[in-house]
Amino acid sequence: MRRHLLEAADLDRDDATLVLDTAAQIDQALAGREVKKLPTLRGRTVVNLFYEDSTRTRISFELAAKRLSADVINFSAKGSSVSKGESLKDTALTLEAMGADAVVVRHSASGAPHRLAHWVRGSVVNAGDGTHEHPTQALLDAYTIRQRLGRLDGVRVAVVGDVLHSRVARSNVGLLHTLGAEVTLVAPPTLLPVGVGSWPAEVSYDLDAVLPKSDVVMMLRVQAERMNASFFPSAREYSRRYGLDAARMAALPDDAIVMHPGPMNRGMEIAAEVADSVRSTIVEQVANGVSTRMAVLYLLLGGNA
Repeated sequence: MRRHLLEAADLDRDDATLVLDTAAQIDQALAGREVKKLPTLRGRTVVNLFYEDSTRTRISFELAAKRLSADVINFSAKGSSVSKGESLKDTALTLEAMGADAVVVRHSASGAPHRLAHWVRGSVVNAGDGTHEHPTQALLDAYTIRQRLGRLDGVRVAVVGDVLHSRVARSNVGLLHTLGAEVTLVAPPTLLPVGVGSWPAEVSYDLDAVLPKSDVVMMLRVQAERMNASFFPSAREYSRRYGLDAARMAALPDDAIVMHPGPMNRGMEIAAEVADSVRSTIVEQVANGVSTRMAVLYLLLGGNA
């Protein structure tokens, strides 16, 4: 693997498979342990540098580092020197002086982790930058699909909803394509980015036509906080056209699964009965996030078992 994980394109098929296989080995190693800890990164320091609010991702990375016995520093932009106007570069140099071996960064500006990678000697892991990428989410999603369906090659994945604002969609399309899956993006035209035709995915505006041919349906959160215009007539109309309810779930093939990166708008893009059904992998995705991020940190920092 490379020194940093900044986007899904940093991983070729062998690298991505290595991360998934390592996550599976970590799961196996921890399964029989009363204390869920491995000594592999003892003496290493991992900094969580979060400029955007996050619950799942920040806690997941913190838990991943601690389970590998690394020292963890949680750095939130609120209540720090950042709120006094300190630049990303100055913050990076401060972390560098403290001897951070890895910096996990989430930032509202697309490309911020790439800038950071030029300023620190440690490894940089992108935990989400603007509407650009979220590579570890794509890895945990791929791990979950492989765990449930037993394969990724040839799996038909429908990614549905607010693709325009979704870094999860961008990373998933790239990584799933690399791993041999067939991706279809389903959204209203207003929620598809310019240039989507160059992505390695099919595009459809008709959810009902795509569902019977899908092994995986990945619902995306409607990111109202990133919208400064009317991208669809109303929440009710969006839900009617692109929401996944029990009736639509019934149209899926028998073994198909339903995914969501969270947090969910229950009743809008996904109905409660779907989110809580046996087909849903939403809780598994959270659990798998810890194993997958443990694998990423372990491989980047060259831990020795």
